[in-house]
Amino acid sequence: MITSTSNARVKDLIQLRKKAKERNERDVFVTEGPKMFRETPSERLLETFISESFYRKEKKLFDDGRPVTVLSDRVFESVSDTRTPQGVLCVVRQFHYQLEDLMGRRPATASDAGTSRAITAFEAGDSMCQTGTAKVSAPLLIALENLQDPGNLGTILRTAEGAGVTGILLGPGCVDIYNPKVIRSTMGSIYRVPFYYTEDLRRDLQALRQKGVRWYAAHLEGSVPYDEISYNGPAGFLIGNESRGLTPETAALADQSIRIPMCGQVESLNASVAASLLIYEANRQRRNAKKK
Repeated sequence: MITSTSNARVKDLIQLRKKAKERNERDVFVTEGPKMFRETPSERLLETFISESFYRKEKKLFDDGRPVTVLSDRVFESVSDTRTPQGVLCVVRQFHYQLEDLMGRRPATASDAGTSRAITAFEAGDSMCQTGTAKVSAPLLIALENLQDPGNLGTILRTAEGAGVTGILLGPGCVDIYNPKVIRSTMGSIYRVPFYYTEDLRRDLQALRQKGVRWYAAHLEGSVPYDEISYNGPAGFLIGNESRGLTPETAALADQSIRIPMCGQVESLNASVAASLLIYEANRQRRNAKKK
């Protein structure tokens, strides 16, 4: 058991939690909590650290023989990113998707998660794409421009999985997806929703349009209410910065600008709330189309 915060492994763990540069150089990220531990693909789990009290209470969680390192409760508190430590922390290998992975994949498995498999069900002519266990009638994407809040990004990933989104495209100015606050907010969806950081958002929006995706910009001056558009074909939503929205140049690439009607004196919604409304409207339409 490690009982000192001066221990080299403890210092290393703190650096991984705090610094994106350290995570990216070592191609890893840090997760925390029993749920994240249980859902981590075994082939991506590199190290597991647990607090002394958690190990005494939940020893059965570790009966599968995977090696763990026990930290004293005081030391575990020093490496935890939460005010109330959950007792288990993992170092996990990062994912590496390609742009074409966002278009929809076969059901994710331990052997192909995070690979650059380019052939998709949609491109192969199959009308039913799958992401994880959720099925959608065509690719459904979210593209994010300059999104800064970790909680927003994590919530968007979690909601995206629930709504059957096939992938998320992130522009250069977006928050690091491996930020611990993002990871915590995903509640495990980080393991199942393909995402891709682009060096040129507008270029890749156009590239995906060439594959059949129609882009819809969530905009205060959108010409059509969001629920009056059909999203049954390959579709994607453009979501901008929390305070400034989409840049004019990116908004101009949309096939259609849409708005979310507002009552009272509210001008706009939180970015993750807006994204949730849009993708669940697409999900609703697609489910209804299957029933007909």
